Amino acid sequence: MGKCGGMWRILCNFASDIIYKEVRMRFLGNIEAKTDAKGRAFLPATFRKVLQAGGEERLILRKDIFQPCLVLYPESVWNEQMDAMRQRLNRWNKQHQRVFRQFVSEVELVTLDGNGRLLIPKRYQRMADIEQDIKFVGMGDTIEIWGIQKAEEQLMSPEEFGNALEELMVPEE
Repeated sequence: MGKCGGMWRILCNFASDIIYKEVRMRFLGNIEAKTDAKGRAFLPATFRKVLQAGGEERLILRKDIFQPCLVLYPESVWNEQMDAMRQRLNRWNKQHQRVFRQFVSEVELVTLDGNGRLLIPKRYQRMADIEQDIKFVGMGDTIEIWGIQKAEEQLMSPEEFGNALEELMVPEE
């Protein structure tokens, strides 16, 4: 700490004693739900509790880059990803700017209403082929929203899953 004089000494000493605790959100499991006629769905209570524990109030909604689903990012997770992407991309490179622009422009800020519902805008429903039946899938620090049919199509058979894990988890020598 720099020099602190008079009454500010107490604040300077206090500030140096603050310990910052990093809160890691972990969304796990999958839960089926329905949207209403307006495109609203209740965010599952287990996921709402994780958000509340992390002090998050706002979410960022984006179509997944690779899969036919939507992704909900807690605002702090979204900001970390944007910062990490910005560090890797050069502002003075035309292609990098195009990638960054597309990544950040195709998002929607989402807040839950008093009942714990979120609105999935119609254009996002179309992008992810979402109708009334949906599935929320916890993906660690994000939540995916799938149309129920598409969610089932994306899963591997138990044998395929076991083989993939066996191949991926081989210890390095």
